[in-house]
Amino acid sequence: MKKTFVTSQKKTILKYLLAVLTILILVSSIYLLKSSRNEPENNAIHTKAEIRGLFVKGDKHYDKLLFNQAYYYYNKAQSLCDTHTQYIDFVYAVNCMADIEQIQGDYIACELLLMKTLPYLPKIKKPRFTVNVYESFAANYYYKYDYNNALLYLTKALHLKISSYRKIIILNSICQIYVRQKKFKLAESILIPLSKIKYIYKNNPVINDAEYSRILDDLGICYQAQRKPEALDCYKKSVRLKLRIKDDFGLLYNYMHIAEYYQESNHALAVSYAKKSLALAIRFNDAVNRLQSLKILSKTSHGNELKKYSSNFIKLADSIENSRQKSKNQFINIKYNFQNDKDENFQLKAQKAKKELQLERQKRRNIISYIAIVLILAAITFIYFRLTSKGKKQRNEAIYKSEIRISKKLHDELANDVYQTMVFAKNKELEVGENKEQLLNNLQNLYSQARNISKENSKIVTDENYTTALKEMISEFKTQNIHLLINGMETLLWNEIDKNKKITIYRILQELLVNMKKHSHATLVGITFKKTEKNILITYTDNGKGADIENLTLRNGLYNVENRILAIKGIIDIDSAPDKGFKVFFKIPL
Repeated sequence: MKKTFVTSQKKTILKYLLAVLTILILVSSIYLLKSSRNEPENNAIHTKAEIRGLFVKGDKHYDKLLFNQAYYYYNKAQSLCDTHTQYIDFVYAVNCMADIEQIQGDYIACELLLMKTLPYLPKIKKPRFTVNVYESFAANYYYKYDYNNALLYLTKALHLKISSYRKIIILNSICQIYVRQKKFKLAESILIPLSKIKYIYKNNPVINDAEYSRILDDLGICYQAQRKPEALDCYKKSVRLKLRIKDDFGLLYNYMHIAEYYQESNHALAVSYAKKSLALAIRFNDAVNRLQSLKILSKTSHGNELKKYSSNFIKLADSIENSRQKSKNQFINIKYNFQNDKDENFQLKAQKAKKELQLERQKRRNIISYIAIVLILAAITFIYFRLTSKGKKQRNEAIYKSEIRISKKLHDELANDVYQTMVFAKNKELEVGENKEQLLNNLQNLYSQARNISKENSKIVTDENYTTALKEMISEFKTQNIHLLINGMETLLWNEIDKNKKITIYRILQELLVNMKKHSHATLVGITFKKTEKNILITYTDNGKGADIENLTLRNGLYNVENRILAIKGIIDIDSAPDKGFKVFFKIPL
């Protein structure tokens, strides 16, 4: 084909084509216009009857628990609804579909369907449709353990202009959530007044007794959760009502709850009621409650009965799982095969909305996570600097105390002796042999004191030479008048003991021996080491003059010993009395 028409023949053909196209467009527009005017009137009559017929079929299958087929009819009904005029039918159909999605366990799909009804609820004058939607929302959140949102929608439903009977049903549902939240007193405050209402539904005694029985059963569950004996009385009253109205399906739950009540206290009665609930579950082909009954029987039976019920429980659990999977697959196939162009668009929109909802939730979770991470990091940083600052402060205090202690020792023990030696050297004739000998003895004592102070504050060996260092330190306190007995030191595996604990043991024994040499004037000192599974036990004993342990001055002398023991979470016990010697027992955890 050429880019341009150059002949008159071709121009004429082009004109004819344009004219034909114009005519076709005009005819099509007129036809569509007429169709659009006539179609609503014709379709309104056609679809209204068809929608009603689909609802009848859907409700029939729903009542028979044939949810896959019911979903098919409700889905078809909602696709025929004109939401501008038939919003009530649309809300009813979508609500039923949402309930089936909920039964099938797809709570996200259920929520998406219910959200589609929200724009039309303000247009509906009859509140029962709005209540149905709110109750479906509440149930969906209940099964997702989102009890706060469940309570929100039940509260919204409760504030609508509905009958007292419907409000009682909603209050009962609210109490079930309170029981889940362990708000038993709150649930009781509602259920107890409800249980005292004489007529819940005056127009129908059967419905009245059924709801009253449900209230008593829920009150029994509330009492049972608190281990109150009143639970049994509520259950029995509920059973009597169910028997009177011949509600065998409701009895199934009553018997099961009574079986659970007796499960710990009376196995025979628990088995009896569990068998009753099992029989009804088999009769109604209720696999879930049959499984629950078998579970109770398995827990309360013995011997061959236990084996039989356990085997049946396992088989039924596997069967239910397979059935659910098959049902789910069939359900998916029905939804898939039904789709036409309109439904495909709906599914795309639903999937998009679902993804957007998930993305939005993920976004919120991410934001919360980021905030949580920032807060956690800030808290960790604060704690780190706080602990570092505190540790630094403690180290500075320890250094300060150590310096004060060394200064005090130098002043009290060494400075005075140095001064006395200086005075002696100045005033005495050192050429005299006796004075010279005395001066040398004084200098030797000064050297020993300085050496002891140095060792008390020097670094302690904690490697494989620790035992040798500890023995050397103890032996330094041995004199002609002081005898030392050490028992059990070699039995300890010192290499497996924590470094800080070895330092603590060294310092404690050092301070006890210093205290002995300065105050008790003992001639015999015994130190015993012993290891248990979780502790090191050390006993120090001397035969010195002893002391009153309540004496404040002495307790100040043992201040360091007690602080060191407590610092490593050990235990110290001091036993002493005047002229009865001195004994210290301390236990250090491994």
